[in-house]
Amino acid sequence: MVDQASHALIRQAPDGLMEALTARLGDQVSPEFLQCQVEVCTRVCGPVSEVREDLLSLRQTVIEVIAEFGLSLVAASTHPYAIASELEHTHKTRYDDLAQDMQQVVRRLLICGMHVHVGIEDDELRVDLLGQAAYIIPHLLALSTSSPFWEGENTGLQSYRISIWDEMPRTGLPESFDSYAEYQRYVDVLVNAGIIEDATKIWWDLRPSERFPTLEMRAPDVCTSIDDAICIAALYRCWLRMLYRLRQDNQRWRRYASTLIAENRWRAQRYGSEASLIDFGRGELVAYSSLIEEMLELIRTDAEHFGCVAEVEYARVILQRGTSAQRQVTVYQQALAGGADQRQALDAVLDWLVAETMRIPT
Repeated sequence: MVDQASHALIRQAPDGLMEALTARLGDQVSPEFLQCQVEVCTRVCGPVSEVREDLLSLRQTVIEVIAEFGLSLVAASTHPYAIASELEHTHKTRYDDLAQDMQQVVRRLLICGMHVHVGIEDDELRVDLLGQAAYIIPHLLALSTSSPFWEGENTGLQSYRISIWDEMPRTGLPESFDSYAEYQRYVDVLVNAGIIEDATKIWWDLRPSERFPTLEMRAPDVCTSIDDAICIAALYRCWLRMLYRLRQDNQRWRRYASTLIAENRWRAQRYGSEASLIDFGRGELVAYSSLIEEMLELIRTDAEHFGCVAEVEYARVILQRGTSAQRQVTVYQQALAGGADQRQALDAVLDWLVAETMRIPT
């Protein structure tokens, strides 16, 4: 949440702000670690059209409510020039404990991420798909990137958020487990040792949710465009169903070494959708555009099953016009070329972010 006049992130949430949001949105809205952040969550949805409708309603309502406090909403994973150390965290027990435990690491946590839950009630199936689905994490991260700037600098990365997030413990790619019992033993070791209270403090890119019977993807940046967010959610859901179909036919997606997947994750973080990623079967770099086409072919049956062919194929639109990160950098470079100084160019980026966040998809 930024001040409408200055574009600066607010240090403290105004009195009554969260109460006003809760009055409109109930338990679908909550404060986050920093007081300048607000978290929204959709209801449990069936068709992807329900996700779109709910997410759009949430975003529009937040925009309306915070405008009454002189604020604008920015849907992105970093603010272009805010200084993390100048902001104040939300004072509640969970966040106070986190600040005490993580110290300087958490004081840099001026980032936002997008989480996608897909319902899988069977514990063994969730853990089985956990190890296989990690392969696709870099591909989905690349489509979502929205954090090229950090504290006034063009970082040269499409998702600088990942660099900040990876300073936290228990982040990155998930471990592979042969059974749900093995996963639970891992959690129990950390809980019994007093390191964590529960599995909500396991912050992998992909994890079995502790609160819901879901496999939760946490890798993507926040999408400035709702269309982009819906596309990524639909791709992830379809990919999991494709893996499930393989299982039904006594097949499975090959589990690749996490160190190899991490190479693709870095390339997605650095280059976004302009990346070429490693095709492990061929043993060579392949243009991301080609990999997307292969992905769409693999999940075509699943997209038809869920009625979301148009949503998954929107990935081609993202590739053609660029992710939020690419578009932010273009706005920045054009402003500099037009004679703006660095701060003016960054303010131009913020103007674009606010406008794009408010844009209603057609």
